[in-house]
Amino acid sequence: MTPNSLDLSGPLVGADWLADRLGAPGLVVFDASVGAHRGAGRRIPGARPFDLDGDLSDHDAPAPHTMPAAARFGEAIRDLGVDDTDTAVVYDGAGIYSSARAWWMLRAMGFDRVAVLDGGLPAWTAAGLPVESARPSYDGPRGSFTARPRPGLLVDAAAVTAALADPAAAVLDARTRERFAGTAPEPRPGLRGGHMPGALNLPFAELLRPDGLMRPAGELREAFLALAADRERLYFSCGSGVTACVLALGADLAGYRQPAVYDGSWSEWGLPSDERPVATGPA
Repeated sequence: MTPNSLDLSGPLVGADWLADRLGAPGLVVFDASVGAHRGAGRRIPGARPFDLDGDLSDHDAPAPHTMPAAARFGEAIRDLGVDDTDTAVVYDGAGIYSSARAWWMLRAMGFDRVAVLDGGLPAWTAAGLPVESARPSYDGPRGSFTARPRPGLLVDAAAVTAALADPAAAVLDARTRERFAGTAPEPRPGLRGGHMPGALNLPFAELLRPDGLMRPAGELREAFLALAADRERLYFSCGSGVTACVLALGADLAGYRQPAVYDGSWSEWGLPSDERPVATGPA
C-alpha cells in the first residue's frame, strides 16, 4: 500500500475505505466514544482511545469537554503515538456523535489528516467487519505530533455574543428542540432552560440519515440554508461542545469554510448569571 492510499478526499470516510487500509503504516484509528460507549469491551482492531472525558479535556475548566491547552493536548496525542505525518480516522460507538468532537479538536490544533468514520462502529459492524474484544488502548512508542493551534475554530462566549449581534453570522444550536425551547430539563443540574436570544435550532440528529450515516452534501447544504440563508459565518453550540461538532462536520461537507464551535456551549451559557440572557420557546 502506497502513502498516497491514505490521502483523504474529505472529512468523512466509509467503512469500506477504512477496512481496505486497516493496519497500514501511518494510519491511526481512534475510538472517541463517551457515555455508555466509553471504554466498551470491543473496538475496531487496533483502535486507540481518544478520551474526551479523560486526558483530552481540561478538568480545571468549569464546563465539561473543554479543550485542554495546546501543550497538554500535544502531550496527550504524542502519548497515543501520533506523528505529524500520520492519517487519523475517528469513530464512536453511538454512530456519529463524539467522533466529530475529536475530529474538530485535532483540526483546531492544526492536524488536517483526520476524518470521521461515517456511521461509526454501528456502520462498521453492520458491514460485517471485524472487531476485537478489547477496550481501546495504546502502549507503543510516543509520537512526534506538534500542536499548532488555529484561533477561531473553537471560540468563547464573547465571540458568540458578538456573532449573535452580527447580521452576517448565524449561531446554530445542536440540542433537541425541547431543550432549545426550555420545555425539557437540561441533563446537567443547575443549568437554566432555553437558548441564546437570536440563536437558531438545528438538532444534530437531523443531519443524519435513518441508518446513522451523514446525509448527502446537497441535503446538508439545504438544511443550513433553511436557517442561515446566505450567512456564511456559522457558529455552533450544544450542551457541552460535543454535538456542535456534528454540525461543524455537516457544514464542512456542505461547503462552509468559516465555521466555529462554542467550546463552553450551554454548559457555560446556561449557568445562573445576569451576564448571559436566555430565551425560551421556539426560535
